[in-house]
Amino acid sequence: MDDPVDNNNHKPPTFWQMLHSVMAAAFGVQSGKNRARDFTHGKPSHFVILGILFTVVFALTLFGIVKLVLHLAGI
Repeated sequence: MDDPVDNNNHKPPTFWQMLHSVMAAAFGVQSGKNRARDFTHGKPSHFVILGILFTVVFALTLFGIVKLVLHLAGI
C-alpha cells in the first residue's frame, strides 16, 4: 500500500526524472526507489539514448577542461 512506485499512478518518468536517474546511475548513487520506478515505468530505449548523450557530453566537458588547463599552463 505504501509502495512509492504505485503512487505515480503508473505514469512514465518525465524527461527530468530520467535525466536525474541517468546522472545518478553514472556516478553510482541511484536510489532504490528511483531505480524501481525506472524499471517498472520507464522505456529502456529512452535511458539508453540519454545515457549515451550524457556520456558524450561528460567526455567532451572533461576534454574541454583538460585543454583549457593545458592552455593556461602554457603546454
